[in-house]
Amino acid sequence: MAKTTVCLVGRPNTGKSTLFNRIVGKKISIIEDSPGITRDRIYSQASYNDIPFYLIDTGGIDLSDGDFNEEIRMQVQIGIEEADTIVFVVDAKEGITNSDLQIRDMLKKQNKKVIVAINKIDNKLSENNMYDFYSLGFDSYVSISAEHGTGVNELLKLITDGYDASFEEEDNNIKISVIGRPNVGKSSLVNALLNEDRVIVSNIAGTTRDAIDTKFTYNKEEYTLIDTAGLRKKGRIFESVEKYSLLRSMKAIDRSDVCLLVLNAEEGIVEHDKHIAGYALEAGKPIVIVVNKWDTIENKDESMKEWVKNIRHNFQFMDYAKIVFLSAKDRKRIHTLMPEVLTSYNNSIKEVKTSIINDIIRNAFIETPPASFKGKKLKVYFAHQSGIKPPKFDIEVNSKGLVHFSYYRYLENKIRENIDLSGTPIIIQFKNKGEKEL
Repeated sequence: MAKTTVCLVGRPNTGKSTLFNRIVGKKISIIEDSPGITRDRIYSQASYNDIPFYLIDTGGIDLSDGDFNEEIRMQVQIGIEEADTIVFVVDAKEGITNSDLQIRDMLKKQNKKVIVAINKIDNKLSENNMYDFYSLGFDSYVSISAEHGTGVNELLKLITDGYDASFEEEDNNIKISVIGRPNVGKSSLVNALLNEDRVIVSNIAGTTRDAIDTKFTYNKEEYTLIDTAGLRKKGRIFESVEKYSLLRSMKAIDRSDVCLLVLNAEEGIVEHDKHIAGYALEAGKPIVIVVNKWDTIENKDESMKEWVKNIRHNFQFMDYAKIVFLSAKDRKRIHTLMPEVLTSYNNSIKEVKTSIINDIIRNAFIETPPASFKGKKLKVYFAHQSGIKPPKFDIEVNSKGLVHFSYYRYLENKIRENIDLSGTPIIIQFKNKGEKEL
């Protein structure tokens, strides 16, 4: 059984984005009083009682709006089609509206589990209006206040009821996702790795619509390759199929152990390449930057030096990433890719002895003590590794509020100088002395 997908739908300003952020645990969606501010579906992973699921936030459907709303309506439809469970968020303060009734009619046509979340239950008027929503005719209702967190646990129980994460399909292979803008040569790269034309290759951007899993063997070991649809810049996604592809691509990143970010040597680096890399970084995935179509480049030695310089400049936030130059179409330099993939993966699961990480942090602290803040000085007591995929290091201090971002980067660099963690991000978590794990 695949990880379940939950979609939040409703008219504008009912509190979907607030609920999304409450469930995910961080502010991702834009929250503003102006209706319709969430223009693009927002996607993230969440969990409740150790049951993981995907969560989609959608723009609000306002039937009185014009062309702009048609774009959002299409986006919502894709979210609904992708979802296993739909949470229909309504506003108890305003009561039932014509838009609510129209959305109800749309949801009734879907063979999906629907939960009506009656939001903004925080005064007498809201409580009086609450019972009117039962006339919508769905099976599950829960009253909540997304802003204050009231009733959200009850909603999460309804969402995860009957879903057993232990039934999730197991694939113990290392999973490699191929990500990047349309027409950079992702499908050609997949074909080259498989050594056969299993994936349709076309010069038309966006030919690959869905993520495709294929198993292949390298050095007598089996791996799973995930080919994704091209990630388009959000502001330029107008076809419903492109919206669907974006969600599938982000899921592929979440499912993978290593991401291959494919760049087009003919076009150079564009801003959206960095946005796509950001998805992998946020998901904590090791990454290999693949400069494809290298056969089109003259003066390869000089060009390679220039490319490395440009990549390091444009991707400063992941200067640990491995870089490979190849031509997927001609299958030249393909042999250079998998060794870097495996190095990146192995570094993401690397475990460091507590004594070693303590020595590194202690020596770094002595070499360059942190600047004092308002007369207070940061003190470091103890460090240890707390996790892998990616490697996580906990550092116990007297006050984590004294840690400046520049010092975080300094300690990260010191760790990397002493331990080979190339290809993978690392996470440093500062904790006050005696602070318990969440």
